[in-house]
Amino acid sequence: MFQFGFNMFPEVPRPFHTTYKCYSVAMLPGNERQDVERGGKIIMPPSALEQLTRLNINYPMLFKITNKRTNCKTHCGVLEFVADEGNVYLPLWMMHNLVLEEGDFITIESVSLPVGTFSKFQPLSADFLDITNPKAVLENCLRTFACLTTGDVIAVKYNQKVYELRVLETKPLEAISIIECDMNVEFAPPVGYKEQEHTKKVEEEEMAVDPADLMPEPSGFVAFRGQGNRLDGKKRKDSTSNDVPTAKPTYIRGIPDYDYQVGSLRFIRRINERPSSSKETDAGEEFRAFSGTGFTLKKSRD
Repeated sequence: MFQFGFNMFPEVPRPFHTTYKCYSVAMLPGNERQDVERGGKIIMPPSALEQLTRLNINYPMLFKITNKRTNCKTHCGVLEFVADEGNVYLPLWMMHNLVLEEGDFITIESVSLPVGTFSKFQPLSADFLDITNPKAVLENCLRTFACLTTGDVIAVKYNQKVYELRVLETKPLEAISIIECDMNVEFAPPVGYKEQEHTKKVEEEEMAVDPADLMPEPSGFVAFRGQGNRLDGKKRKDSTSNDVPTAKPTYIRGIPDYDYQVGSLRFIRRINERPSSSKETDAGEEFRAFSGTGFTLKKSRD
């Protein structure tokens, strides 16, 4: 006689699908929860944990949030199960993505997402380029996220300032899990960013004014100021009257021009030679700052 055990066939996970009222983290009773505001996880009621345990869902717990009124969707993880029954608390940036107001109804359902391999972000402000190491700042921020969704605008806080980044692309799907993954990251040019316009300059620029011309005319005896003549009175065949050099005084800084006329200004321009590497710059060169960087996200499972 054969005896069959109760666990002979594995239990098939059943989906979690519930509707809640949503509020921002600022409405959560108790002390201010900045850890929730800076991450990509939500706070759910204790009854949700009991129901999730009975359904035997896959871990880590990932959810899809839908605002049926606007048909906006995003994905998130869960941080704690301490919310009031019937309510969930979301970060403010997530409520903005879903176009939600305080007390609106949202639908939360459990999902299973693939591990991310690639993501591309676009800063919404050029101020993000002022950060010394943007890759390290983003890596530290994403440690509090469980997943990413293409089209979302996430908030990154650094030095008491909040920077917004749009998720332009994720691979292998439009929604990915970033828990314990090796992911390549790229940055697109920030919104409003313009390439510096490089103008081509002449390699050698002549001075507009000879410094010797600024010196006053010499007075008194000047040695060798005259010109030579032939004894026979004839002119040289290879010379003209214009070939006679005009003696100029040596330019000495600090001597004022006593013959200065009011209303005339003359400036001395120096010869600036640009390095050969910067002679020609393509103004349409693509933005390549922080391109192709990657990092490893290591975090504990929920």
